[in-house]
Amino acid sequence: MKFLFYLLPILAGVALTVQSGINSQLRAAIQHPLVAAFISFLVGTVALALILMLYKSAYPSFETYRSVSWYKYTGGLLGVFVVTVTLLAVARIGAANMFVLIIAGQLVTALVMDHFGILGVRENPITLQKLFGILLLVCGAYIVNRK
Repeated sequence: MKFLFYLLPILAGVALTVQSGINSQLRAAIQHPLVAAFISFLVGTVALALILMLYKSAYPSFETYRSVSWYKYTGGLLGVFVVTVTLLAVARIGAANMFVLIIAGQLVTALVMDHFGILGVRENPITLQKLFGILLLVCGAYIVNRK
């Protein structure tokens, strides 16, 4: 069962890469990046609505939603940013260049979040080995994007 927690992120990476290509084609067909991002999120929202309708579990009370800190509702805004950036960037710099930069940004941010336990992430201190790995990744991002 533990292998699923290693396999699913790999599949999510595959899905993100394919999604960026599909969304880029949608943007090109529609000729508007924000409308393409809106359509992408709308289709995802409809899919989630259908899944929720089929899900046989009790939903949180209205009070539960009210008690949640405001910033915890901003994940969708970050998703809009990510999808819109990929819509714009993949056509200009290609999927490999774009994703190596995204991954570099993700890993540097994850390293800091882990080290300080930001946003409820379990603390996991920065080590020389991790810093070396991040340095190699950043160098790799430079090499992949070098013309």
